[in-house]
Formats: sequence, structure tokens, C-alpha cells
Amino acid sequence: KHGKATNEERKKWQATLDKHLRKKMNLKPIMRMNGNFARRLMSKETIEAVCELIHSEERQVALKELMDLYLKMKPVWRSSCPAKECPELLCQYSYHSQRFAELLSTKFKYRYEGKITNYFHKTLAHVPEIIERDGSIGAWASEG
Repeated sequence: KHGKATNEERKKWQATLDKHLRKKMNLKPIMRMNGNFARRLMSKETIEAVCELIHSEERQVALKELMDLYLKMKPVWRSSCPAKECPELLCQYSYHSQRFAELLSTKFKYRYEGKITNYFHKTLAHVPEIIERDGSIGAWASEG
């Protein structure tokens, strides 16, 4: 709604978020490239902390729904055999991925501008065909 943010605004927002996550979640920005950082960042607890910084209730709701969908989809692509290990989540995956993409393209369009990464596209769009071949999504997505 405000147009493109300046570099100074982005740095200020990043510093505010880093400080808030350090205080609330004990997440240190220097760990940003670490897998443990990502695992802790992508959780319901972190979203609650992040939402404290978001003034728009509509954006808070959208972000919470996005994280909820992510947490429902993650076990499917992390599993070595989703059809056996998490069949109920696998059945819901197509719906969840469509809703996830819809949220990104409507509520967060300023950030994604209609483009998502190749890996993300693979995990969202091609899961059923991967599962039919009884493969791991993580292994398949890293092939190319």
C-alpha cells in the first residue's frame, strides 16, 4: 500500500524483527544460515511473536494461516514415504498448496510479484505425481 520500501526502511524493519525475535524466541540473527535457526523460525510460536509487530489484523490472520498451511505441508515433503507415514496430510496436500499459493499471490503479492522459486514450485505443484512414483519430495526437488 505504501509502494516500494527504501533500503533504510528495510534495514530498520530487519533490525526491529531481529531484536524482537532475539528477545521473544532467543533467536540470534547471526545463526540465520543455520538449519536450526530455520526450524525454530518456522513455528507457530515464532509467528505469534512476529504478529506482535504487525499492525494490520488482516495481515496477522494471513500470516498465521500461511504458517499453519506450511506446518501441515512440511511433513509430506520431509517424509521418505508420505503415503505410509502421513496419508491424511498427503490427501490434503493439494488443497493446502493451492491455498498457500493463493495467499502468497493475494496477501503478499508485493513480495512475490507472481514469481516463486523453482524448488517451491516443485513442492507446491508436483507432489501428487512424485508420490505416485513412491518417492521422497525432498530428494526429487533437489535433483534439479
